[in-house]
Amino acid sequence: MKNLSTAIYGVFTALTAGVNNDFYDDIQGRLFKGRAPEGTQYPYAVFMLISVVPTRTFSEHFEDSLIQFSLFSSTSSSSEVEDMFTHVKALYDEAQFDITENELIWMRYENAQLMPDAVTTPEGTFEIWHYAVDFEIKMQSKVWVAGGEVDWLLGILWDDGFV
Repeated sequence: MKNLSTAIYGVFTALTAGVNNDFYDDIQGRLFKGRAPEGTQYPYAVFMLISVVPTRTFSEHFEDSLIQFSLFSSTSSSSEVEDMFTHVKALYDEAQFDITENELIWMRYENAQLMPDAVTTPEGTFEIWHYAVDFEIKMQSKVWVAGGEVDWLLGILWDDGFV
């Protein structure tokens, strides 16, 4: 799923008329895959692949993926992280972008949960805001789109002398 991660990050870093998107500005470019480096300054975001469910028909191969963005803010008010939520949703909900070796069918906002969280450091424990935002991504393999599973299988059988 490296190709999907690369595409998601590409949407995040893309410039429009030389300007960053609002989500990028909210977190000052601090978007990480899986986990943030120790000591990362707030605010920041982390995205990760939660699940992938393959679906196959006779002629098509799809993958339904759940991606979660975790948004973090250390301000006392939830206002900053709520702005981050608004902007990540605006950037990715129903977004259209290229994914190497796949065709994006959709990326849709699915679910979100805002929660206070406690973080312990050598200086002590303090409260932060954590917004978990889930998106469903449905994509189709371009290998299957190009010829279909049956044509692909027949090609292998033909090459191996079985047909």
